[in-house]
Amino acid sequence: MRQIVLDTETTGLETSQGHRIIEIGCVELFNRRLTGRHYHQYIKPEREIDAGAQAVHGISNAMLEDKPVFARIADEFLQFIGDAELIIHNAAFDIGFLNYEMNMLRPGFGSISDRCHVIDTLLMARAKHPGQKNNLDALCKRYGVDNSQRELHGALLDAEILADVYLLMTGGQTALSLGGNQSKNEDGEDQNALRRLATGRKPLPVIMATEEELELHNQKLAVIAKSSGDNCVWLRE
Repeated sequence: MRQIVLDTETTGLETSQGHRIIEIGCVELFNRRLTGRHYHQYIKPEREIDAGAQAVHGISNAMLEDKPVFARIADEFLQFIGDAELIIHNAAFDIGFLNYEMNMLRPGFGSISDRCHVIDTLLMARAKHPGQKNNLDALCKRYGVDNSQRELHGALLDAEILADVYLLMTGGQTALSLGGNQSKNEDGEDQNALRRLATGRKPLPVIMATEEELELHNQKLAVIAKSSGDNCVWLRE
């Protein structure tokens, strides 16, 4: 299954006030594995960024002056997401802004959610952890995801972090911790925290058993099966 973890940054909070998208960040998962493919784009909003929004993401109008407007990147963005399942934290916000942009560009476009199934990790977290904080920083702390680089919000960084959080939220137990203790390394870091491996790393070597080793293995299984009686069933390849 192809999934896209998506985040946006905007000029403000409300499309009803004419606020626009200024950054889109996406990372691709395939069968619950990061593929290394991503989509990232800054966008010129053609309006001023609210001071409150700039304090959150640190993006100024001057930084976006030479960036393309949404109309120039819309097709490329839609092509990247395709009909993949979208994973978004507080999806109503991001989908609302994407729909606003697309319908200004193409009246009658409808909704992104008509094309893609959307998973809202905020709603998922609220159901899983009722009565607790469920913003992205809180989830990083709860699941041991490193968010030390997240001094300001950024669409691509937040999408990468959310991918880690989502995989841990939906993947069951990932580490055994007895008595609620977390193991630390010599630098005081949580050793159970998720660490990203470089996508360009060399694959691990696969060492196949020799014919002699396979024969000895099958002989051993036959001895065990015989001593265990008829009620024991062994599966072999």
